[in-house]
Amino acid sequence: MIEQDGADDELDRAFMALADPVRRRMIARLSRGPATVNELAEPFAITVQAVSKHIQVLEAAGLVTRSRDAQRRPVHLAPAALEQLTSWIDGYRLAHEHRFRSLDAVLQTEKEKEKKS
Repeated sequence: MIEQDGADDELDRAFMALADPVRRRMIARLSRGPATVNELAEPFAITVQAVSKHIQVLEAAGLVTRSRDAQRRPVHLAPAALEQLTSWIDGYRLAHEHRFRSLDAVLQTEKEKEKKS
């Protein structure tokens, strides 16, 4: 399966962003609903500035968005970007499953031939 260059760049940014365990935990937190930078920083022993940088990486990868709510700037998960990642992975998973089904069919045919002989 070959992706287009633009789609490859998006996938590269998203997978690189998700390579960091802090950012993956932020994505997990955001799956429960929007959160502020301070709320996202709570479980980590890192500075709020470091958390902001992680959010910037996630934003650049298109995995999160930010909105304005008075003085707050909540961070939101971008489910469409995650869907693009799972779609890419599913393409390979389905191809792999197809190969296993073909192998199962060949093995079943061989088994039936052995029974007849």
